[in-house]
Amino acid sequence: MKSVRTYWHPAFFGATKWELKENKDDLFFDSEYQLSKQALEMDLLVIKKDPSVVVKNEIGKLFKRFNVFEYKGSGDSLSIDDYYKTISYGCLYKALGEHVNEIPAEDLTLTMIREAYPRELFRILEESGVVIIEKYKGIYYLTGKVLFETQIIVTGAMDGKKHPGLKILSKNAEEEDVRRFLQEAEQAKEPGERNNIDAVLQVSVSENAELFERIRRDDKMCQALRELMKEEIAEERAAEKKDTMLDNIRKLMKNMKLTAEQAMNTLEIPAAEQSKYSAML
Repeated sequence: MKSVRTYWHPAFFGATKWELKENKDDLFFDSEYQLSKQALEMDLLVIKKDPSVVVKNEIGKLFKRFNVFEYKGSGDSLSIDDYYKTISYGCLYKALGEHVNEIPAEDLTLTMIREAYPRELFRILEESGVVIIEKYKGIYYLTGKVLFETQIIVTGAMDGKKHPGLKILSKNAEEEDVRRFLQEAEQAKEPGERNNIDAVLQVSVSENAELFERIRRDDKMCQALRELMKEEIAEERAAEKKDTMLDNIRKLMKNMKLTAEQAMNTLEIPAAEQSKYSAML
């Protein structure tokens, strides 16, 4: 079977917006901001509408006016070349202002995110004169020999109580983090928040099917998960119903020697739906 590629970035975009929801009215989010006419895009650009606003979430404490993100999906590496690529995104964004120094370097930050601790990258950076300080759990500030204020976030080491959205973007999500995210998500009321939650869950569920199935069997949590994923569950049930009906039609055709039309009439399938099943037989 061919492996199916997981698209982590839409989920990361949703998780980041969820993380920063307390300041959602203060921030502007631009996913995959295009830096040139060619295919050169940063993963996320976050702009503070009012530079004086203090972002409440830990990942936004470093924020200046313009904030460039580079995100690596679960299992992806974060190398020294990725580090310099992210710097180049910051440089290009700064240089593309409409007038000279419209975006001062001191008003721009870089954020790189990866699930696993980037040991080799940190080794090379420290050897080059960069000072690395763990400011918050899993959040490292780079100081000294840096062009822009920079943080590297290791989601696997973050506090799940504070960052469940980013924590469950993993091929090995922890049940405690998933349950916490679901409990938080139940409180979401606005359509935009729901879209962010859906984006996170779509990826997390696909990568942690057994874990979510186990959570589904918990009556209390099952209700929360069903509510959050009611559209996906409805589609799943419709597909299961369709498959069951097709099996029943085929059995009647084989065992009773009926035509497809006779079998569908026996099963009392409405005439309006029979052409749909006929096309799949």
